[in-house]
Formats: sequence, C-alpha cells, structure tokens
Amino acid sequence: MTKKETKSAARQRALRHEIERIETESGAKAIAVALHDLETGFELHYHADRWFHAASTIKVPILLGVFAAIDRGELLPHSRVHVRNRFLSVVENIPFRVESGRDSNSAVHSAIGKMMRVDELAYHMITTSSNLATNLLLGVIGPDSVNDALRELNVQSGIELRRGVEDELAFEKGINNMVTADGLVRILVMLAEGKAFSPALSRRMMDILHGQEFNQGIPARLPKGARVAHKTGEISTVAHDAGVIYLPKRKPYALVILTEWDPAGSGRSRTIAAISHTIYEFLTQGLPDE
Repeated sequence: MTKKETKSAARQRALRHEIERIETESGAKAIAVALHDLETGFELHYHADRWFHAASTIKVPILLGVFAAIDRGELLPHSRVHVRNRFLSVVENIPFRVESGRDSNSAVHSAIGKMMRVDELAYHMITTSSNLATNLLLGVIGPDSVNDALRELNVQSGIELRRGVEDELAFEKGINNMVTADGLVRILVMLAEGKAFSPALSRRMMDILHGQEFNQGIPARLPKGARVAHKTGEISTVAHDAGVIYLPKRKPYALVILTEWDPAGSGRSRTIAAISHTIYEFLTQGLPDE
C-alpha cells in the first residue's frame, strides 16, 4: 500500500469512527451514509448497500424519469396534466386517493379538476414533497419508464421503484419503494456532473432540488455560504436526506444519509444534521483524530 493509500485508509477509519459514535448515541436502529467528493474523489460507503424504505427520496429517481421523457421529446416542461386524485393500487388495481391532510403541499390539491404543467408538478414533487404531484407524474410516464431511464443512465443499482406513494394496500403487503445510499449517491453525482441526459437538463433538475423547503437535515448545521440541492424523505420508521452540497471555492460533494428508527424514536433530523456537519468538517478541515 502506498503512502497516499495508507493516508486515505486512515481518513476513512477516522470518519467511520465518528459516524459510528453518532449512530450509537442517536438510538437509531440503522444508519447508512454514502459520500462522493467531486473535489478530491474521496468516497465513503458506510452500510451504503443496506436497503431502506425509500420514503420520499424515491422522488429523485422519478424526477429523472420525467426528464428522460422530456429528453426524448415525449413531454415538454409546459405540457399540461389534468389534476385528479384517483389512482390504482398495484394490488388488484384497487382505487385509492392521496389524503390531503397527510400531504405536505396544498397547492396541487387546490388544483384538482384543473390543469398543471409538468414542470410545476415536478417542482412541487421535490420542493414540498407533494405526493399528489408525484402520483400524477407517475401516471403520465409510468413506473416502467422511470426504471428504463435508470437503466439507460446505468444508475439502476440500489433503486427499486415498485409503486406510487400512499398506496396503502401495497404497503400492507410489503410492496415498497426501496433505496440504498449508494444507489441514490450515484444519481446525485451524475446530476452534479451534468451527465443526466444533457448538461442543460441536469442543471434544470438541480435547480428544482435547490428549491427544497425542508432543511432540518443535511443543511441545518452547514455554514451560511453553503448551498444544498437535496431531497428529504420521512415516514414513521425512516428519515432520510440526499443531496449535493456546494461550498465556496471548491467542487461540490454528494451526500446521502439514510436512517431507520423505532416509530417513537426522536432526534432524527438532529442526527442527520450531525452526520452532515461531521462530513463537512472532515472535508474542509479534517478530523482531530485523523
């Protein structure tokens, strides 16, 4: 092993040790972290091949699927979609609705019976995590189209899109959208590098991710000069954040933090923020015991 490789291995151990400490103190059932620094090429894979319920992080692959359709010319950003609230479960095609009280966005629900543009729905799907917008877009392009787009970009590993959101019958039967930290970080790196279909389309997707309104996780303890393009996801047993962090005078880094909890567990956002801050300090200053 070269001196450079030895130093890299030591840095890996120091960072893993700090994440292990945070995990132990948090009380989380499981934590996974994937990091890719575009500035130095440094990577970390901490339980990054473990599968988690995707929650709303699955909306990042769906965003890719929407823009794949735009790239093919099958959709335009200003194509109009009829806003409805009736969808078919993957279990026997039984109809279900997205409950407005459980959705984090009221704008799309207010438009039921009207038309909204594809780019508006994509924006609401990511920035306020609208489940109704998500299912409407999936209804236009179809889950198979999303999975085809992932294969086309060779980022299908670690991503399983099996259904729309709030399909409770499917959830009860264990049919869920699943992700790994490695799977999500590959998508984010491709977007950050401008390699998802085209630099222009990659930038448009990143612009949407920059609009994220839920910032209690990865961005919470970063300095004011940091810009974060990211997507959160949370249900009763998981809390996630996945994004690209832009700091002054350096290339960005892609970071995915996936966590699993007992339903009564607390401190979810605080734990994600602590890991994010640790990685920020590691990349910009190094760790004390490095």
